[in-house]
Amino acid sequence: MASRAVFLDRDGVVNRALVREGKPYPPRDLSELEVPLGTAEALEELRAAGYLLIVITNQPDVARGNQSRAMVEAINAALRARLPLDEIRVCYHDDVDRCSCRKPEPGLILDAARERGIDLAASYTIGDRWRDVEAGERAGTTTIFIDYGYREAPPSRFDAKVSSLAEAASWIRSRERSGQA
Repeated sequence: MASRAVFLDRDGVVNRALVREGKPYPPRDLSELEVPLGTAEALEELRAAGYLLIVITNQPDVARGNQSRAMVEAINAALRARLPLDEIRVCYHDDVDRCSCRKPEPGLILDAARERGIDLAASYTIGDRWRDVEAGERAGTTTIFIDYGYREAPPSRFDAKVSSLAEAASWIRSRERSGQA
C-alpha cells in the first residue's frame, strides 16, 4: 500500500520566516530560528493520522553566496531535533540553474514519492508562497496556501487557503472525516 505524505515548505510553514518590507526571508542562523507555537502539535496530529512529514525547501542563498550550506544544514538539524519530521529535502540552486528541484518545479516532491512509495493524489503540499503551491499542484497533490499577506503575488490556484499550519492540519483532518481525503 502506498504511503501518504504532507509536503511542507520550511521558512514560513515549519519555522517563522523573517519578514522585511513585506517579503519573507529564511533565518540567517540558529539565533533567528523560531518555531511558532502549535507547530509541533499540528505535525503530531498529521503524523498520528498516518502521514509522512517531508519538508521541501528552496535555499537559493547558498548558490547566491549569502548563506553557507553548513548553516542551512544546522538549521535543518535543529528543526529535526524539535519536530516530528521524517525528512528535509533541499534545493540549493537559484533560478539560473534551471534544475528540476527548485520550486515551482516538483522535483523534490516527485523524488520523495518515488523513493518512499508515496501516493501523490492522497497527499498534500502546504506552503506560504506561490512556488510552494505550484510545485504541489504540478506534482498532483492537494495544495494548501498559508496566507500571511506578503507583498508579493499569491498563488493563482490552491485547494484551501488558511492562516496557519494548525489550521491546515485541521482542514486535512476534516477532509478525512468527511471522506474526501
